[in-house]
Amino acid sequence: MAEQGKEFREPKLTINRVYTKQGDGGQTRLVGGQLIDKHDLRIEGYGTVDELNAVVGACVVGARAAGLIPLAETLVRTQNTLFNLGAILATLPEDVGAQMPRATADDVAALEQSIDEANEQLPTLKSFVLPGGDRLNADLHLARTVCRRAERQCVRLRAEGGQLDEWSIPYLNRLSDALFVWSRYASFKQGIPEVLWSPNAT
Repeated sequence: MAEQGKEFREPKLTINRVYTKQGDGGQTRLVGGQLIDKHDLRIEGYGTVDELNAVVGACVVGARAAGLIPLAETLVRTQNTLFNLGAILATLPEDVGAQMPRATADDVAALEQSIDEANEQLPTLKSFVLPGGDRLNADLHLARTVCRRAERQCVRLRAEGGQLDEWSIPYLNRLSDALFVWSRYASFKQGIPEVLWSPNAT
C-alpha cells in the first residue's frame, strides 16, 4: 500500500480552540463550508465512523496489553484509514480534491489480505460465536457492530441521493469482516476459548 503521506496531502491546520458555539443551533459545517443539520445522514455517517474509530482505539490498547503487537499495528493503520474515510464523507463531491484522504482500493485489498492471513491460522468455525471470552474479543465485536451501522448509514445516504466516494462502502463492508476475524485471531493467539452460540442455553 502506498504511504499515505505520498498519496494524500498532509493536513494543514491548527487546533487551538475546542469550542466555537457555532453548533449550538443544531447545525454544523462540512469541509466545503456548507451549513448542514446535525441529523443529516452524511453527519450520521461520518459521526458513526468517528465512533468506530474510538472503539478501534480501545482495541489497540487491548491488543498491546495482550502482547499482540502486529494486530495493534494493523488496528492503528485502520484508525488512520477511518479518519480518511470520515474526511471524505464530510466533503461534498464537488469539493473533493485529487489528493484528499479517502479509503482506497488498496485499503480494501489490505483488509482482504489480513483476513486471509489470520483466517488460515484459525480452526474451522462450527457455530456462531458470542462476543466475549476476554475484553479484547468483546471490544473487537463491538467495533464490528458499530462498523456495520456505519455501513448501513452510508448505504442509506447513497440510496437517498447522497453521493459517496466509490470505496467508502466496500471498505466498511470488508472492515466488519476483518474485525470478526481479528476477534477470533486475538482469542486464538491468547489461548482463550471462543464462546459459541448454544440455542438451548437460555
